Amino acid sequence: MFTTAELFGKFHSPKAPLQKAQDQAAAAAPQELERLFQSCLPSGLLSQAREGDNSRDRVYSLRVTFWTFLWQTLNPGSSCRQAVRKVMAWFAFLGLPPVSPDDSPFCQARRRLDRGTLERALCASAQAAERRSGQAWRFHDREVIVGDGTTSAAPDTKENQRAYPQSANQKKGCGFPLVRWVALFSLSSGALLNVALGNKHKAELTLFRKLWDRLQAGMIFLADRLFCDYVTLAGLLLRSVDSVLRLNSSRSYDFRKGKKLGRYDRLVTWNKPERKPRTATQKLWRSLPGQITLRLIRYPVSIPGFRPKEIILVTTLLDPVLYPAAQLAQLYLRRWWVELFLRHIKTTLQMDILRCQSPAMLYREIMMHLIGYNLIRCLMAEAAGIHHVDLERISFKGSVDTLRQFSLVIAQARSRRQQSQLISAMLAALAADPLPDRPHRIEPRSQKRRRKDYPYLIKPRGELRAKLLRTNKLKNRKA
Repeated sequence: MFTTAELFGKFHSPKAPLQKAQDQAAAAAPQELERLFQSCLPSGLLSQAREGDNSRDRVYSLRVTFWTFLWQTLNPGSSCRQAVRKVMAWFAFLGLPPVSPDDSPFCQARRRLDRGTLERALCASAQAAERRSGQAWRFHDREVIVGDGTTSAAPDTKENQRAYPQSANQKKGCGFPLVRWVALFSLSSGALLNVALGNKHKAELTLFRKLWDRLQAGMIFLADRLFCDYVTLAGLLLRSVDSVLRLNSSRSYDFRKGKKLGRYDRLVTWNKPERKPRTATQKLWRSLPGQITLRLIRYPVSIPGFRPKEIILVTTLLDPVLYPAAQLAQLYLRRWWVELFLRHIKTTLQMDILRCQSPAMLYREIMMHLIGYNLIRCLMAEAAGIHHVDLERISFKGSVDTLRQFSLVIAQARSRRQQSQLISAMLAALAADPLPDRPHRIEPRSQKRRRKDYPYLIKPRGELRAKLLRTNKLKNRKA
């Protein structure tokens, strides 16, 4: 069991009976998320520092701040005020001095979370998900890394607008800052391995280059046509990383050229472009070879509701016997999982619209969402391994809902045995409710429920507010 000092920092009391009561309460009510996920993070990661911002004895120690912030992200819509009320409830239950209802100390504590701690937590949580998933799925015993990019909207503040400008098509004061981010996911565990952040002026390929160190020799990189360029294919090949990409629509192809490997399966040669693209550094550009040999595959798609009737693939996996065209096409179809991973983060955890008012806090908010996502993937992988079910059939949304309810009960367990029983029951609940198998499901991209017919904000809010005041004054004069 955790002690009070481990959970909330050191508290000194001259009364021994009160200290004994506090220890008993602490044994009965630890932080529920820490109890479940502490094994997924390095020991000592959230320990009190010897010097610096997180060295003082505070109510909001590094440990309390981290797990309370994580609770916020796993309960979308929870305000800082609600998080403070949760800490107040913990302290009241422990019999400790009351905590101020002001949320300012908690907000300051969140700003003290340093980048190094969050980055190590993200990396460790991804590794924990990978360990729990084991060899769940691999392509010819090789790890497949899938990448994609997306954006999140941020509050319209001056600081956010400077760091992450809004779209140029929107008038000043009528849009929201856009945070562009590119992420790498493990296709076997679904864990997010690394992320790069930027604004609208940073191309996704530029951000992707920052993540290359995460791609190790022997891996396979899987992505859509946006990532299909000479620099990516040749640069990753220098790192002994193979690629399976959909051919970029701007590049022409001719299956009458090249060495024939099979029907609509050709070996082709791409020459290095004459001009360096702006997404590549000069050092990277000089290191690339003058030409590379690639494999071009056309594969028909006969899935009802699937928009393209055929896909054109480009890959550095050149052996047609070891890597048949049909298997590569099936591998590319699994790329759709990255869209689901992003949906879990942006829709289920509601990272589509961020809430922090400054760029520094936006970074912390994003990282906490991604850490929370990885920790949920750890639960899913553990449930799949124990109960021998397909990890892909375990619902992410169902896992989040189950965690919210079981974590509160697990925190009240009277013994380690009861705690283990409750955790086992939670994992069994995850495995017992698999996603339905709905092959070739077709749904229209339409909404049945109508939204309220309010006009769009096409002028700054201050101008419209002044206009309303002038209109009200005229009405009052006439009256």
